[in-house]
Amino acid sequence: MEIRYLLDTNVASFVIKGNSTAVDRRLVRVPMAQLAISAVTEGELRFGAARLPHATRLHNMIEDFFLRVAILPWDSDAAQQYGQLRAALEREGQRLGNLDTMIGAHALALSAILVTNDRAFGRIKGLKVEDWTKGSRP
Repeated sequence: MEIRYLLDTNVASFVIKGNSTAVDRRLVRVPMAQLAISAVTEGELRFGAARLPHATRLHNMIEDFFLRVAILPWDSDAAQQYGQLRAALEREGQRLGNLDTMIGAHALALSAILVTNDRAFGRIKGLKVEDWTKGSRP
């Protein structure tokens, strides 16, 4: 089965912490083989954990999440998408953080749906986005 959904950092955080019933309801309907995160998201999650060195329970929850979800390397295909995407955004006067641009480019390279509740990703033309925090959708 191929990767269909790439989870953005904010949705991955909801999954890890279990603090969104809407995300949880949607998650149980999707085979784990169709879910992944970018290595960029892994880095963001690890950074967040490193900022809270004494949060042992959170560290354990993050590591457990990493055992259950595919972590995809940020590769040359993603880099090619990133170069084109960043140049296009700058030409249009649109700014997006570099890490978000990298995650968006990774989703484009994979032809995956980016699962996020960050509306800034709407600036990326051709990116398929779903917001699982808004309740149930098929």
